[in-house]
Amino acid sequence: MSINWHKFGLNPKRNPKLVWGSSLGIGGLLYLKIWIPVTGIEIPCVFHELTGFYCPGCGMTRAVLSLLKLDFYQAFRYNPLLFLILPMYITYTIANKKQMPRISNVIMSVMLIVTLASGLLRNIPAFVWLAPTAIR
Repeated sequence: MSINWHKFGLNPKRNPKLVWGSSLGIGGLLYLKIWIPVTGIEIPCVFHELTGFYCPGCGMTRAVLSLLKLDFYQAFRYNPLLFLILPMYITYTIANKKQMPRISNVIMSVMLIVTLASGLLRNIPAFVWLAPTAIR
């Protein structure tokens, strides 16, 4: 029995999603692990720069960097939304692939509500613990 290794290649015509996903993943890792540490230049949050309020995604880059270092506590401190949305997104993807539109629509609605609630709550003083902060 032989394995046809040529079928596993990153051929853009056979596997365009795999090629694009791999390219984005590699580009993201290069940005996070090389560009930011070497230059110190990050992409700022335009919403925060203009309004002074935290958006639901503020701190997400730092949270992913902390996860790459396996520092889950600090990742949670930067953006706890990541820990809520990621399992829901995985469940949504599975429901979508299994062609369960009602379940996938409900999960997408819940993700939208949780994201909007997170964006609103993290700017209220009583929920300051949701704002992106570092260990002090």
